[in-house]
Amino acid sequence: MPDHRAMDLTDDRPVYVIGGGPGGLAAAAALRERGVRAVVLEKSESVGASWRGHYDRLHLHTTRRLSGLPGLPMPRRFGRWVARDDVIRYLEKYAEFHELELVTGVEVTRIEPAGDDWLLHASGGRRLTGRAVVVATGHNHTPRLPDWPGRDTYAGELLHASAYRNAAPYAGKDVLVVGVGNTGAEIAVDLVEGGAERVRLAVRTMPHIVRRSTAGWPAQRTGILVRRLPVRLVDRAGDLVGRISVPDLSAQGLPRPDTGLYSRVRQGAIPVQDVGLIEAVRSGRVEVVAAVESFDDSKVVLADGSHLTPDAVVAATGYSRALEPLVGHLGVLDDRGRPVVHGGRAPRQAPGLYFTGFTNPISGMFREMALDARKIAKTLAR
Repeated sequence: MPDHRAMDLTDDRPVYVIGGGPGGLAAAAALRERGVRAVVLEKSESVGASWRGHYDRLHLHTTRRLSGLPGLPMPRRFGRWVARDDVIRYLEKYAEFHELELVTGVEVTRIEPAGDDWLLHASGGRRLTGRAVVVATGHNHTPRLPDWPGRDTYAGELLHASAYRNAAPYAGKDVLVVGVGNTGAEIAVDLVEGGAERVRLAVRTMPHIVRRSTAGWPAQRTGILVRRLPVRLVDRAGDLVGRISVPDLSAQGLPRPDTGLYSRVRQGAIPVQDVGLIEAVRSGRVEVVAAVESFDDSKVVLADGSHLTPDAVVAATGYSRALEPLVGHLGVLDDRGRPVVHGGRAPRQAPGLYFTGFTNPISGMFREMALDARKIAKTLAR
């Protein structure tokens, strides 16, 4: 891959794309296809940095055919559910195939308007001027660890899921996984299959669990079909399908949620795609316990008042987008720190500023980033 770090990047006011993950690469490729110069600025030394940091067994929960980015399908040899390492290979090949102008080792810290242009403040004292900016720094940007009372003096092992790689260090150990999103569910299953002696899963909000695929039909396709339907209708259909396809796990501590599946999606909570959790909970190999409230020396205190003393605690408690230092002063974020618009629309108060990859849609993140990329390129090519 060509190294463009020695280039003068301010010569012709390019479109700057911040972030060399799938969203940023897709936007840059779509812009290049329309004849618009795009320069990708990536703070790490390679593309797909967040994917390189994920746990070993991770696969896309969306199908290969529906996860390709503009201009380059994912190879059939990757299989239906693409593994983490193959996603990384694909992103590397994608940047090379499209001959993207990629600058690594440069972190953008602040964006501000400069007349009709945008001024980017970056590491090393760089000041870069572009005619537009696409922010693609990622949904999973900064690990979020709750400020539990007693956390800082906890004597046991506590790590965020971003630091978990595989079950090998936990063979024969008692592990508590906190959080039952897709990451927590999959890590719990990984620990069971990897030889942990005991695995417990601390749950605060009961999740919707869906089969990743039913009779060959992937859940993603259903997500695509129902996106534009009324929320109440999808909630009812989701409840019916859930009762047919997913067993009642109330006796094991995972009752069905009392809010609709699509209502939760609209609030940002994606259903858990089953990659073994249902059977692990039903068989008792993963024990469901109450939410974590605090830490007390070497003990974990749960919401029901019980105490645990696990060998390790893995906090699958999510990430923050951490956009405030970059664009918080521009009035383009909502009260939860999310961009107020995405895709081909720029905020009214910030024309020329675009966002991609900050939603977690039921139809698949890679697919939506590909759609966003084409919309952004179409807008900027006018």
